[in-house]
Amino acid sequence: MVHLSTVSKEVEIDDHLVKAVKKVHLQLANDEDAFTASVYGSKFAAQDLPRHEMPEGEMPKEVAYRMIKDELSLDGNPMLNLASFVTTYMEEEAEKLMAESFSKNFIDYEEYPQSADIQNRCVSMIGRLFHAPQDQDPSAGAIGTSCVGSSEAIMLAVLAMKKRWKNQRQAEGKPCDRPNIVMSSAVQVCWEKATRYFEVEEKLVYCTEERYVIDPEETVSLVDENTIGICAILGTTYTGEYEDVKAVNDLLNEKGLNTPIHVDAASGGFVAPFVVPDLEWDFRLSNVVSINVSGHKYGLVYPGVGWVVWRSAEYLPKELVFNINYLGADQASFTLNFSKGASQVIGQYYQLIRLGKHGYRAIMSNLTRTANYLSDSLEALGFVIMSKKSGEGLPLVAFRLPDLDEDNEEERSYDEFALAHQLRVRGWVVPAYTMAPHTKNLKMLRVVVREDFSRNRCDGLIADIKLCQQLLQQMDAESIRKQQAFINKHHTASGKATHNPEQYRNEKHSIQGKTGKTHAVC
Repeated sequence: MVHLSTVSKEVEIDDHLVKAVKKVHLQLANDEDAFTASVYGSKFAAQDLPRHEMPEGEMPKEVAYRMIKDELSLDGNPMLNLASFVTTYMEEEAEKLMAESFSKNFIDYEEYPQSADIQNRCVSMIGRLFHAPQDQDPSAGAIGTSCVGSSEAIMLAVLAMKKRWKNQRQAEGKPCDRPNIVMSSAVQVCWEKATRYFEVEEKLVYCTEERYVIDPEETVSLVDENTIGICAILGTTYTGEYEDVKAVNDLLNEKGLNTPIHVDAASGGFVAPFVVPDLEWDFRLSNVVSINVSGHKYGLVYPGVGWVVWRSAEYLPKELVFNINYLGADQASFTLNFSKGASQVIGQYYQLIRLGKHGYRAIMSNLTRTANYLSDSLEALGFVIMSKKSGEGLPLVAFRLPDLDEDNEEERSYDEFALAHQLRVRGWVVPAYTMAPHTKNLKMLRVVVREDFSRNRCDGLIADIKLCQQLLQQMDAESIRKQQAFINKHHTASGKATHNPEQYRNEKHSIQGKTGKTHAVC
């Protein structure tokens, strides 16, 4: 039986407190109570979140979580962001493993030896995937490391090529003050950063209106005694096409040149081995000395992990590697940073053993089928397809509006950028780009097909593209111009951005600054 109880009076509530304790509470708890029954009933819900200066007081953890979560809800939906190659889906078990490793400092090999060993396993698996030479002598075999992403991996590879070239030149008593590297004008911006930061001259192989990758003959013709290496891209940022690494390698051999090739396989390194395994682009080619790949793209790991592998220790000069005794363990270090979490490396290992070659092959095959379907559908709508299909490139679709017929009286008042803006209103992020220089400012749109871009979602995109086209066709040029200006200023994040200081705008030293090329999103 439940007993009856009286409602306590104020005097009864205070009776059990010792007066001295009451005095302490009166002295310490004299601020306004920040805790309420509801997050939105607290004083913090009626205040702006701190933006410029660290607040004096604290806030309850539940309130801090909800306030920040609410603010982040204004971000776009990652699944509708078709501009980026970066992974937006991982299984719950992978997320749990990564979350459990947030506190591990990966650089501390003594404290976290298994995490370090997991990196070694990943390097071995990836190196073998790229047909790294299997040498019985451990000191002569392939070597690699994890990185924050392909940008860091490329920086390290450029440093290694430059240092090795410099050592050779000095040994021959020749000048070493004018190193250069041969690469496509369609390279990702990290290559421009590497050449500028490390003072290497760019020798560009320009794209054309019909060719969006390097021409092997032109590439090799640009090589001279100061060339530290050639960059070949396995899946260009704009159209996803694979550059012909084998043709470049064979031409170098024909001409008796031993110029190193670095393959930027940031996107294609986890696609080509499973979709077109017979394509020769990796260490099967004698002049390929290093390869980078992004684990956080088609490696299927959340952002923050890349890999770089060298053919052998011969191509990574010893003087670039530091032997560090940190927290009790000797370790060889070749990185641009030091402390970093172990989570992403563990996430990569999970994917490698969870999926295996069969799993990766199944996923990449589905992505290729979806890209083919989208390409055929857009072609049926009248678009010009610029990307390759059926495994000849990455699972993406690059496309543009057809050229206007001068004899046709029908006019089109919108371009690719207007269509991209209209799709943005529907929630889709489908980027429009101005192509690499020497393509007569060719404009294009690009859809990256990622793991979570299903056939059903693809149909939704196609329907919205048709809808947006119909709407734009009903608008005149002035209306479209005003709408684009409004969307740019008030709808897109870049229009409201405050993270681009005025003194650094309109730079003229990059390919984009010189030619108007758009640096594509990776």
